[in-house]
Amino acid sequence: MLSRLGPPLAVLLLAGPILAGFAGTLLPAFGYLPALGGDTFTLDPFRALFAVPGIGRSALASFWTGLASAAISLALVLVFVAAWAGTPAFSRIQHLVSPLLAVPHAAAAFGLAFLIAPSGLITRLISPELTGWTRPPDLLVVNDPMGISLIAGLVAKETPFLLLVTLAALQQVPLTPARMVAASLGYGRMAGFVFTVWPLIYRQIRLAVFAVIAFASSVVDVAMILGPTTPPTVAVRLVHWMNDPDLAARYLASAGALLQLGVTAAALVAWIALERMAAAIRVALTERGRRMTRDRIPAMVGLGGVATVGLATFAGLAALCVWSIAGLWQFPDLLPRSFRLDTWQRALPRIAAPLAVSLVVALGSTLVGLVVAVLCLRRETAVHRPMPRQALALVYLPLIVPQAAFLFGLQLLFLLAGANASLSSLILAHLVFVMPYLFLSLSDPWRAFDRRYEHVAAGLGRSPSATFWRIRLPMMARPILVAAAIGFAVSIGLYLPTVLVGAGRLTTVTTEAVALASGGNRRVIGVWAVLQLALPLAGFAIATLVPAVLFARFRGMRV
Repeated sequence: MLSRLGPPLAVLLLAGPILAGFAGTLLPAFGYLPALGGDTFTLDPFRALFAVPGIGRSALASFWTGLASAAISLALVLVFVAAWAGTPAFSRIQHLVSPLLAVPHAAAAFGLAFLIAPSGLITRLISPELTGWTRPPDLLVVNDPMGISLIAGLVAKETPFLLLVTLAALQQVPLTPARMVAASLGYGRMAGFVFTVWPLIYRQIRLAVFAVIAFASSVVDVAMILGPTTPPTVAVRLVHWMNDPDLAARYLASAGALLQLGVTAAALVAWIALERMAAAIRVALTERGRRMTRDRIPAMVGLGGVATVGLATFAGLAALCVWSIAGLWQFPDLLPRSFRLDTWQRALPRIAAPLAVSLVVALGSTLVGLVVAVLCLRRETAVHRPMPRQALALVYLPLIVPQAAFLFGLQLLFLLAGANASLSSLILAHLVFVMPYLFLSLSDPWRAFDRRYEHVAAGLGRSPSATFWRIRLPMMARPILVAAAIGFAVSIGLYLPTVLVGAGRLTTVTTEAVALASGGNRRVIGVWAVLQLALPLAGFAIATLVPAVLFARFRGMRV
């Protein structure tokens, strides 16, 4: 059967580029790169790396922002779910936050920057009536040296992701019985959830939390927009070294990539220590019989925190849209004095090429990844065995390993093979990151499919192949299209793989938007950020409308 090719293909496409890329990073880090004359192993690249001014502060900034953003995001999700799961407010906030998954990281970062900057919407909203400011205050809010704005930008994207992962796990635990037992023993709503249900949920979302830490500690595009600049994070410095015209900087960049891997590993180790500390505290509180019935204030903090994340992100996106069509907009005016399309008209001639590359690469990587994911799931169905935990860890591998740790080596291998800056190599690089999201978003609906439909078809003489094409796939159209929309959105938002493998000759909407961040022209940034936002939204709109049209004639059969 063709489905037998699914698991080997998945292993090849997920682990293959990572291992090959890591080897291509490891060897130059120790001075071995014959193409540049390095034919002996040496520690000179590491000596040069540790001699770079401020490299220790860069590593500390990466470690701190990755760990803090993950901790804040998970704390918000925990408090919110513990206090409000099963209530109408929970459902409303869930519907508010869920669409934020479609927002690319760079677009969300730009929106937040336009919101919190000294001349941003928040300052305009309270000036001059409350502040007396008639000109923007001289405050370093965006790109602050502590990385607070970077942490805020990461929390805005990580909280919706962790919330939806938690909601998926919540459906697999006995929430109502556990709460009833905890309430009968006198525990408060939040305490009962934390003591009984949360350990079961966290066991299921732990890999997702690790992926969040790995991403946050090694992110490039968000760090370039919101992160500190004196010095920048390690990941941002790596991109500068890789783009250095001096090819000898490749040794320094490879050594820096291993440093980035060490920073992410240290953040994960620190997180594991925090896990054990939190577990010990939970056990101690349980043994002391702390009921914690007065949880009104923490509950409101959780609700307000998650709602603020959603509202702030939407407000930032609205600011992007307004700036893209703004005419004269002086401080402290809340709205522009005029609206014009001049910026769009000037940008349109430059949009065609990056837009075409974005669409081709996103559609290509999503289609290939979707086929492989379906083959894997069909094989799983055929052998009647769920995916083992080792295979699930393999799915998360591209999300847990920092991109810089293997993309530099992968770019070097493509360069030596003469395949650098080609659409096929860029699609392969994107596929490594798209496939995990495709599989994780499609696996639960696929396994929840009612197999009695297939049994009935088999009883009527249909072959397994005919049943698959005419029964399962049409009935799975909606989750397949949603998974494809998620994969498409992930590909549109990828920055570092495009910059490295595209080698500056293949640009996408995301790389153009981030490149314009240093220019400071808010109108131009708004145009590109709105375009970057529109592509994933179009994908989700198609995923919603196509099944509605296809199955419109079956509306009367709904139960």
